[in-house]
Amino acid sequence: MAIDPSRVCVRAFKLNDADDVLLWAGDDRVTQNTRLKTCGSKEEVLAFIRDEWIYPLWRSICLDDRSIGIVWVLPWPGEERYRADLGYALGANYWGQGIATTVVRIVLSQVFHHFPYLKRLQAFSYVHNKASQRVLEKVGFHREGVLRKFFLRNGNLEDLCIHSFLPTDQIIY
Repeated sequence: MAIDPSRVCVRAFKLNDADDVLLWAGDDRVTQNTRLKTCGSKEEVLAFIRDEWIYPLWRSICLDDRSIGIVWVLPWPGEERYRADLGYALGANYWGQGIATTVVRIVLSQVFHHFPYLKRLQAFSYVHNKASQRVLEKVGFHREGVLRKFFLRNGNLEDLCIHSFLPTDQIIY
């Protein structure tokens, strides 16, 4: 069942989000498909909010202003700054309700204004994560292919799908 998109927002993290964040960031089901580390304590969450999940664009996914996930855009440095990586994670209780799709649309409507030098936004997903691939394609990302043995996770080289969105692409609503 889809959630009313007007209840969803993307905003900066606040320290008082820590208890809500621990619910999803402490869940291996949520972090297993991301590069995020599973948090084991409120103190660990507070350290991430305070020290790591800050600008350029690490934002809390909120439902009724309660943190239920994270979305980030990480521009590449130096001469590669024309591109950025998009990632997101959502609490398992909120999967399959249209929230991730709403959030990616929100980010797409803002990212090229926040970073006017960007010419490419790209997103990676594990080959087995079909739900994430579907989210990206529903909003207008183009699947470019599979990067074989691309990412080292838990001692194993994993295949990743890569999708891209350019400033000239259209967001699909």
